[in-house]
Amino acid sequence: MKALIYNGPAKKTWTDKADPAIEKPTDVIVRITHTTICGTDLHILKGDVSTIAPGRVLGHEGVGVIEQAGAAVRNFRQGDHVLISCITACGGCPNCKRQMYAHCEDGGWLLGNVIDGTQAEYVRIPHADNSLYPIPPGMDEEALVMLSDILPTGFEIGVLYGQVKPGDTVAIVGAGPVGMAALLTARFYSPARLIMIDMDANRLEVARKFGATDTVRVGEGDTVQKIKDMTGGLGVDVAIEAVGIPATFDICQRILTPGAHLANVGVHGKSVELHLEDLWIQNVCISTGLVNTNTTSMLLKTVQSGGIDPAQLITHRFPLAHIEDAYHVFGNAAQEKALKVLLSA
Repeated sequence: MKALIYNGPAKKTWTDKADPAIEKPTDVIVRITHTTICGTDLHILKGDVSTIAPGRVLGHEGVGVIEQAGAAVRNFRQGDHVLISCITACGGCPNCKRQMYAHCEDGGWLLGNVIDGTQAEYVRIPHADNSLYPIPPGMDEEALVMLSDILPTGFEIGVLYGQVKPGDTVAIVGAGPVGMAALLTARFYSPARLIMIDMDANRLEVARKFGATDTVRVGEGDTVQKIKDMTGGLGVDVAIEAVGIPATFDICQRILTPGAHLANVGVHGKSVELHLEDLWIQNVCISTGLVNTNTTSMLLKTVQSGGIDPAQLITHRFPLAHIEDAYHVFGNAAQEKALKVLLSA
């Protein structure tokens, strides 16, 4: 098969690799029909994720068709169309019993990290019964790629951990795909204001279309002061960090009102300066996390009912064989006006 291979920081190659094979009876082999590139993949190529060894197939998102199922797989069979979760879960360990699938004792974030991922023609999925979702007939399978990772990530780690409530003022720092996913799903809870903060004027314009009530462009004046002015000097009830660099975390910690929540979603490759000397007296809560995907079934039903349309996050489409072109576009998102790129086999 063809696959995108990580060869160390800033090095990747679309090349031949042996087809995956069933290794355990709970595995399946999925033929990829659609996949995408995640901001985490860019962090990997920057050298921010130390667990990934050269030779690994990248990618942890996608949909496809089951080509082969292990003898112990109960819920799926050859020919089934499936949504691949970015998180692998055995379903039976203590952490899985708590729906902390990201910390499964025999799973977690495996794909494109410690085992080969989805940016390939075929992928092996361990613990298939708990790591795949059947796709209902007639659903837009391209749109469902957004449910592999970014939609549950923005919802769980941003909106739910941030405890967004009706009437809240919510600021989202970072108008990339995960920030947009947080924006779309925050609307479930009817916040009074949704403020999107980014350097990219095009993404801020898109955020308005997705439901942002206000936008702030970084680099045009003092961002923190603008937020304070917009909120009558109070600050925001929820700040969602959706980039993963010290500067964006700093914005979040400086715009909080007393009793606020700071929900860090971004993948950080460097330490940040935490101003606990200011925050302790503010009664604020700071949360971080890797998505558990325990909300994926609910989000799938919401998409099916028309309550949310993740297809609007797709801005560019490529054949899978042109994945290196897609990386160029996604890696230069501001110039290319890109959100999510879709790769189709």
